[in-house]
Parts: sequence; structure tokens; C-alpha cells
Amino acid sequence: MATVVLTVHLLLALGLIVVVLLQRSEGGGLGIGGGGGGTMSSRSGTTALSKVTWALGIAFVATSLTLTIIAARETAGVSVLDRVRLDPGMAPSPEMPVAPPAPGDELLPPIPTAPQPPVDDGPLTPPPLD
Repeated sequence: MATVVLTVHLLLALGLIVVVLLQRSEGGGLGIGGGGGGTMSSRSGTTALSKVTWALGIAFVATSLTLTIIAARETAGVSVLDRVRLDPGMAPSPEMPVAPPAPGDELLPPIPTAPQPPVDDGPLTPPPLD
């Protein structure tokens, strides 16, 4: 279902781009573009191209909302962190030590920790130069 709506959404986006680029520049929006063409009216007539632009724009917004609703239903109740924790490829390697679980974390997989260097209480001296 989502694939079909996404395909329609992409086709609407391409169609909207083409229709907008086909329209003649009315000017005035950014201070650039075509002039008034000799007429001094503040409102231009509605052309078939502008009606198609409105229809494609409304359909584009409708498919955007539909895709948002579909995505929200598919991921309801599952957080991104839950998906990472459930990923079997995220299991710790055998050579990495594993931190003990904190109270209440019995259901979560163990989190691997980086190996710690041995603690030496001797004086801090620079390495020899030889």
C-alpha cells in the first residue's frame, strides 16, 4: 500500500514541477520576471494550466498526509532504540567484555564495554628514547 502511494506521490511531484515550469512568469513576486503585458489588472484570468497546478498541488498534499498516516501506523509503539536493541547483528563479539546489567535491565541485551588498560600505580615517567 505504501509503495503504491509513494509511487503516485513521486509522479505527482514530477507533474507539479513540469506544470509549474510550463507556466508563464507573472512577475512581481520577487521583483523579477515578466511584466503585466500591457494590462493593469491586479488579477489575471484562471487558465487551464493554473487549474491543473491547483489539482496537482492538492493531490500532492493528500498523498503526503496519507504517507504520514501509513508510516505512523507501521511504527506505532516501536521506538528506534527498540529496533536497534532487537537487531541480531548488534550482538557483542566474544572477545569484548560485557558490563553487568543494571537493575531492571534484565530484558535488554548486554552492552559491550571497551577493554580498560591495566592500572599501574607506579610513577609517571616518559618512555625511554632508545
